[in-house]
Amino acid sequence: MTANRPAYDVVVFGATSFVGQILARYLLAEFGLRGKLRWAIAGRSRAKLEELRKSLGRKAASLPILVADAADEDGLREMCRQARVVASTVGPYALYGEPLVKVCAETGTDYCDLTGEPHWIRRMLDRYEGAARKSGARIVHCCGFDSIPSDLGVHFLQREALRRFGEPCTRVKFRVKGASGGFSGGTVASMMNAVKEAAADPALRKIIANPYALCPKGQRLKTRQPRVKLAELDADFDSWVAPFVMAAINTRIVHRSNALAKHRYGKDFLYDEAVLTGPGLKGRLTAAGISAGISGVIAASAVPPVRAAVERFVAPPGSGPDEAAQKKGFWNVRLLGITADGHRLQVKLAGQGDPGYGSTSKMLAQAAACLALDVPKSAVRGGFWTPATALGDHLVERLVKHADVEFEVLGE
Repeated sequence: MTANRPAYDVVVFGATSFVGQILARYLLAEFGLRGKLRWAIAGRSRAKLEELRKSLGRKAASLPILVADAADEDGLREMCRQARVVASTVGPYALYGEPLVKVCAETGTDYCDLTGEPHWIRRMLDRYEGAARKSGARIVHCCGFDSIPSDLGVHFLQREALRRFGEPCTRVKFRVKGASGGFSGGTVASMMNAVKEAAADPALRKIIANPYALCPKGQRLKTRQPRVKLAELDADFDSWVAPFVMAAINTRIVHRSNALAKHRYGKDFLYDEAVLTGPGLKGRLTAAGISAGISGVIAASAVPPVRAAVERFVAPPGSGPDEAAQKKGFWNVRLLGITADGHRLQVKLAGQGDPGYGSTSKMLAQAAACLALDVPKSAVRGGFWTPATALGDHLVERLVKHADVEFEVLGE
């Protein structure tokens, strides 16, 4: 390690978690140990880290191990001293993530994660954005299926609209056309914790309900945003649509990107997300079923015994689909944009691999590599950024080349 360059470009913190293990396997296959990216695994148990390294095979025999506990700031500080970027998989982040964000913000260490918890991100912004700006740390949340397809999808759409029409799309619809994958234990645990916190804090419920909750405080807009709450017919797609459970975080990240980019999408930019369920009666009934199911789960989860049962039996933390399901899974989305002058543009994003694990691990790995290798501190200063505003076209290129993600313009 030189005086100016830490020993590792990327440290995977929480490497023995379910998604952390997938991430480590992907990094080994993609970068090896003697390639351009120098990386290490980290967590609180040396024995479990050594077990993970052994499971990765002979090629990983010299994979570096760092021991640090999520609650031990001194240990985290020593880990950060050796890293350019820390990629964290330790969730729910609202329960375990703050000490690492704090230490990264104070030490100037870049950071990315998989959180989908808007209330926690708002808390981190309020507490540590000033420190990150001062130290030069780039903090980039939501670098998995939450919220890269949404955030980079809008970025890609707007880039093409500006190139073709000379103006951005002031109205964008994000629609999930298809997806296949198992329940994510970590995602369920994060959702249950958010419900628990919101039930006890009225102020928190207001933050969660505000589409501009993650925008800089001086730039929060008041334009009323569309929101798919129940089954409804979307004439633009000739299909019924249902609420998309990830919209609660994705829409906030997209609006933050717009604000950080000085309203490049427009100050009256409108954005919403939904799931396409098809035309006709079948589509309508499917959309109604999804809507009722989501509403029922949210309402029931406010009851502590039900919440505990969901966490224990539906998708316990640390659980997830097997390797075959991860590889077989996929996701496919469409984004439709309309400019102020009425120009229309539709793009497609699609990924191979289970959205919550197989594809997400590739996204996080490439986001971390992008932050470490492609985006110098001189290009993006310290602070809290989004995938689109910190990584942008660099990450689009990486995802296409190395992460089985497709970006395609379908037509005007």
